[in-house]
Amino acid sequence: MPYLTRARTGTTSTGVRTALGVPGLAHPLVAPAEWAELTRPGTPLHWVVLDIADGPGTAPDPHCLAAAGRLRNAGVRVLGRLDAAYGTRLEGGPAGALLTEAQRHLDWYRADGFLLDRCPADREALPAVRGTVAALRAAGDGAHIVLGHGTHPYPGYAENADQLVTFRGPWSDYRWSQAAAWTAGYPPECFCHLVHGVPAPHLDEALRIARRQGAATVWFTDRTDHRGRVDPSPWETMPGYWDAIVSRIGTGVSE
Repeated sequence: MPYLTRARTGTTSTGVRTALGVPGLAHPLVAPAEWAELTRPGTPLHWVVLDIADGPGTAPDPHCLAAAGRLRNAGVRVLGRLDAAYGTRLEGGPAGALLTEAQRHLDWYRADGFLLDRCPADREALPAVRGTVAALRAAGDGAHIVLGHGTHPYPGYAENADQLVTFRGPWSDYRWSQAAAWTAGYPPECFCHLVHGVPAPHLDEALRIARRQGAATVWFTDRTDHRGRVDPSPWETMPGYWDAIVSRIGTGVSE
């Protein structure tokens, strides 16, 4: 059964609830204040990714369980990160190791779904991804599935997940990016953009781009280093303008 089949209605901005998708903060012991901020009442969140050690880790972590529990109590969906390694872990069908990791996310942290990160985007890999998604849905009843392509994939992927990450990269690329024409057939809540290196003065512009391109879930951060490379993970800490982005998404940005 297709999952992203509702036609987009109205304009690219009217009636769309933009909210944040958090791609994975540092461990709760390292970033306790950041995790606490996510449960602040009124914070506009669609989901938060739990990534202990490129996945669920090898043993239950009580600190991560507690952080995930606080998010769920606040009504926030928690996704376990799974690494598809651009398809190499999916060759020949759903890989046992990846599904074992999925079950650990469910058993240890009661995950509400999964981010299948570094997901392939080409047509040839679609059957393997389709099989993996079906197995993940069978493992987690009602699991919310996000495919982390980071680019616009072959359109067939849109029939096999709840959301697609269609942009993941730097602001220098995002500000000139364009949505693929086929995305116009789907509602904005089907798409997510993750952008690093967004300067504070350009935050409103970034939000307008997301709305024009029809992406209702976003994560914008100013985290990059000074040599033109991103940090080991620009997603591990809050944006320097956290309060500003929460305020802007809460009130909306006009076109």
